[in-house]
Amino acid sequence: MHHLRFRQVHLDFHTSPAIPGIGLSFDKKEWQATLRAGHVNSITLFAKCHHGWHYHFTEKGKLHPKLGFDLLRAQFDACKEININAPIYISAGLDCMILDEHPEWQVVYVNPDTQHTYVASPLAPGFHRVCFNSPYMEYLCEQIQETVNLFPNCDGIFLDIISQPECVCSSCLKVMADNGLDPRSQKDRRRCSEMALERYYQMSTMAATYANPEMPVFHNSGHVTPGKRKMLKEYFSHLELESLPTGGWGYDHFPLSAKYVQGIDLDFLGMTGKFHTTWGEFGGYKHPNALIYECAAMMAYGAKCSIGDQLHPSGKLDESTYQMIGQAYAEVEKKEPWCDHVESVADIGLLTAAAVNASAARDIPGDIGAGRVLLEGHFLFDVIDMDSDFKKYKMLILPDEIQIDAKLKKRLDAYLGKGGKLLLSGTSGLDAEGKMMFDVGGEVKGKSPFCPDYVRFGDDVRPPSISSPMVMYLPSQRLKVTDGISLGDVHDSYFNRTDYRHFCSHQHTPNRLEASGFSAGVMKGQIMYLAHPMFGIYRGWGCVPVGEFLRNAIRLLLGDSCSVRTNMPSMARLNVMHQPKEKRYVLHLLYANTLARGGHINVNGVQSRGMIEVIEDLLPLPNVEVWLSLPKGVKSATLEPQGVPLSLVEDGTGVSLKVDSVTCHQMVALNY
Repeated sequence: MHHLRFRQVHLDFHTSPAIPGIGLSFDKKEWQATLRAGHVNSITLFAKCHHGWHYHFTEKGKLHPKLGFDLLRAQFDACKEININAPIYISAGLDCMILDEHPEWQVVYVNPDTQHTYVASPLAPGFHRVCFNSPYMEYLCEQIQETVNLFPNCDGIFLDIISQPECVCSSCLKVMADNGLDPRSQKDRRRCSEMALERYYQMSTMAATYANPEMPVFHNSGHVTPGKRKMLKEYFSHLELESLPTGGWGYDHFPLSAKYVQGIDLDFLGMTGKFHTTWGEFGGYKHPNALIYECAAMMAYGAKCSIGDQLHPSGKLDESTYQMIGQAYAEVEKKEPWCDHVESVADIGLLTAAAVNASAARDIPGDIGAGRVLLEGHFLFDVIDMDSDFKKYKMLILPDEIQIDAKLKKRLDAYLGKGGKLLLSGTSGLDAEGKMMFDVGGEVKGKSPFCPDYVRFGDDVRPPSISSPMVMYLPSQRLKVTDGISLGDVHDSYFNRTDYRHFCSHQHTPNRLEASGFSAGVMKGQIMYLAHPMFGIYRGWGCVPVGEFLRNAIRLLLGDSCSVRTNMPSMARLNVMHQPKEKRYVLHLLYANTLARGGHINVNGVQSRGMIEVIEDLLPLPNVEVWLSLPKGVKSATLEPQGVPLSLVEDGTGVSLKVDSVTCHQMVALNY
């Protein structure tokens, strides 16, 4: 397995041919001193950018027209001289230069107005996609082979923009004709796209590894789609989780992505950015405290670190950027011994709809909502797919829309037969006719005609401040409890808000005073079912009492088998990793205040990105208490990297500890 370093920079360098003096400010000593100041020990350098230009002497592509020397060679040698790793970047999915010469290699959308593309018009500024079914692939592979020949001691090949939209270019039309596919059928166009992607993975990976089978290779598509383990193991040497919180991914994307890939036998790193917004932003900076927190979170969830930067066309590294990176990476450097060769510790497996329902979407409401509830409730969990070992977990959650086929049903029955616990919500657990597939202690009688409806939660699960019926923003399934325990009563509204004759007040119709006779949820033995798509409701509306209800419901079902309890607030994060070689667990405590800043404005045609979630202040969190019951009995504890012993209190079932104050990130080594 390829083993990554902890402190990487991903150095973007997409540079227009209209800019003069490319690389003229590069100075080897200054370059080295800047990287040292940033505590960087690996940096991804550019061979070819999205514009299609090369930054080294090439016979298979074209040197940037305003570059007069081999910039990549100068950067590469400067890094190797001071023992800094240097993976090499090649843009695969975008290439403006070659599309000017071969426009027939460009992706052709069936409907350009509705399909995603980098730019809507050939006259607009921006990049265009190449088609992987076209002869472009042979051109790309020649460039990859040339790169590994010129730089045989590079530390990997990073290939970017790896996706294939539905395409009807001449190459795709021929592929569909040759394989009996109809280009008028969306299903067949998607099959053609899958064939193009497979062609890409086979050819590009072979090109990168033809001279050295151990050459690391990573194919970046901005998100690791669950359920693709076979493809990842076949074509990837490691994983890089692109997740810029301010760039559209948010602060919850990385933990969930990490909790999925940590179950795959590949080393991985998290990739954030130094930018206030996202890639392509010159002169944009987030607060140094944000980078410190983001790198701490990467380590807490088992990842190495990568920070995205963008090199000025002059070739000079930005001083302010590396001062900021240096603050974060100085902390990382101290903590590395407790964060390498780690395994996750988890009570709960969150079965992602992305894997079960074969979706590449990055934001499935039920998945995101469930992940947030588990993070805010400080539960130990993994994100899992159909290839995961269910037996590892005390409880499985199937949020909102999991389609259960015969194979999955058989696995879940076996899991329940071994004592596992199962939480279902929404349509998860329902067959094609809408009937419940498990003995949940109730019957499902179709979808409610009312939206919204209201729930008066039962005492065991209700939010502490709410005893009245509470609005549910998405419709429920009609659940009649038989021999299970009801989790609360549903109250219908008087009518739906439909037209000028049927509306009340500003938003929706109030609840009827009497209960409908249907329940919001039921629990019987090892199974709990929630009649609403409750996790999606939490994702969409963020209602605090809904989150409290869900955390209470999970605790009720998990019962005494929960491995951790804490008094930390919901904004804080907690995780436990296992270091078997060191005979210890590492408890990670994270705390930062995220704030929404900015807003939508349009001034003289310049539009803002809207609200951006930022971190500025890192405030101390006092008197943190944690109780743990872990598989191997804990004998001693120390605060790390301080090396300060910490008192433990045993109660016969686990150990309790107290940390006087947590600022941003505190590790506790739990030795057994």
